[in-house]
This record gives sequence, structure tokens and C-alpha cells, in this order.
Amino acid sequence: DCGLAAEQLKNNPRHKAYLEGVSLHQLKKLYSLLKGHLGGESLAESLEKFRQEEAIDPEEDMNKLDDKELAKRKSIMDELFEKNRKKKDDPDFIYDIEVEFPQDEQLESCGWDMESGEEI
Repeated sequence: DCGLAAEQLKNNPRHKAYLEGVSLHQLKKLYSLLKGHLGGESLAESLEKFRQEEAIDPEEDMNKLDDKELAKRKSIMDELFEKNRKKKDDPDFIYDIEVEFPQDEQLESCGWDMESGEEI
């Protein structure tokens, strides 16, 4: 597992001083590229494979994943959320955003939100 190997390398006391400025994500990518090279893959193939592993497919049914794969997908989503999250210290942070939605279009009705004369 490239993630486990990257964590062990980063937390090793012998290497900790040298790897403080290197992110865990970069180390995982390095291990993945090395693993691909040892497996006979080209650099482009290894990079594409790493990109696909780190991408989230919105059409994928995550209910069918095992616990390890699900945890990996959740970790990727958490990293993406933190990367895109607006914080109070950001220069373009706006506390209270009000959005007006257009009412020109025909609204779709649903059966469950219709009022009926019958009491439940």
C-alpha cells in the first residue's frame, strides 16, 4: 500500500527533518510512480493510473465498495472539500450570501408534497 509506506517514511525519525516540507500526498504519488516503474509501466501510464485512483466518479455506487475502498473515497472527498472550502480569513469570504432563484420557469410538482383532503 503506497499510502501506508508514505506515512511510515514521513514519520520515520531518521527522515522526519528532511520530509517536513513534503506533503503526504506527494509521497504517496512518488511511491505509486515507483511501484508503476518497477511493474514495467511508463511514466505517462503511472501518472494516468494515479490520477484515476485519486478521482471520484459521481456515477459510482459507493454502497457496493468494501470498507477500505470506501474510506479511500471519503478521504479523497474530504481533501477536495478542504481545498475548496472558504474560510473566514480568505479575502473573498462572504458571511451571508443571499441568492434569488428565478421563478419564471414552470415548477414541477411532486405527489408527496401535494395537499390532500385525506387525513393520515
